[in-house]
Amino acid sequence: TPTMALSNSLSFHQMKDPGKQFPGVRVLGTIGWIAAGMTIGFMKVESSVVQLYVAAIVSALLGLYCFTLPHVPPKKDTKATFAEIIGLDALKLFKERAFAIIIIASVLTCIPLSFYYSWTNPFLNEIGMEYAASKMTMGQMSEIFFMLVMPFFFIRLGIKRMIMVGMIAWILRYLLFAYGNNEALVWMLYTGIILHGVCYDFFFVTGQIFVDKQAPNHLKASAQGMITFATYGLGMFIGTWFSGLMVGLFTFTEGDQTTHTWTQIWLIPMAIAIVVLILFAILFKNPKKAEGSASS
Repeated sequence: TPTMALSNSLSFHQMKDPGKQFPGVRVLGTIGWIAAGMTIGFMKVESSVVQLYVAAIVSALLGLYCFTLPHVPPKKDTKATFAEIIGLDALKLFKERAFAIIIIASVLTCIPLSFYYSWTNPFLNEIGMEYAASKMTMGQMSEIFFMLVMPFFFIRLGIKRMIMVGMIAWILRYLLFAYGNNEALVWMLYTGIILHGVCYDFFFVTGQIFVDKQAPNHLKASAQGMITFATYGLGMFIGTWFSGLMVGLFTFTEGDQTTHTWTQIWLIPMAIAIVVLILFAILFKNPKKAEGSASS
């Protein structure tokens, strides 16, 4: 998570027009995600500690690779305060209504996101889908497409409508998961997975770009740290805890066999996404700065 915030900040710092340029860079991370899912799936180690060893080795290689990146020294004649070092200076951005709503919506949307990240693979395996981890990479494949066409949608839709489309996609995804199966209705499961491109890109990547455009230059890095903390820190913490609690309520054990009533489970994040969508639609208004950037 710290790596994501830092890499986003460095990318935005080097770009003249992040709204147009960032999706082309960010898509490479999606390709990496696909490679990871395909590798773990075909190794058949989804339920094994081996996948953690693979992640540790790749993380070490990433750390070594970072030593080859171009040097980006701090600005001359500037001394970072303690508040800047730990990101507290970004709190002043909460004075802007749009920024505050984006952060709060990001935290709340990470609750449905946690259901997907934590429970989709166990769900697919339990209902008998083979190579579940590999098939889940269809979501990242669709993410590549939508990432590359994001500049077009920025012009056509603007910030607010893009984020709302992302929220609607979360609702549709969980509706499909709730009533799909691994037989005649397996297409519903595949569609729910493929929707990941809209779910993730239109909400989370749009939010990252919005935050970069709203923050003044000296707060851009702290602002990226703030939204990353809100999503992959606070939001995922709450979401993981809450999703585990809800899944536990619909888990049943008979002898050595454990089953879940998945329809009821998936309707919970769907309901949360509906509430967040309604509140966001009512409360969020595009600031002039964001509107100008989205249409440029």
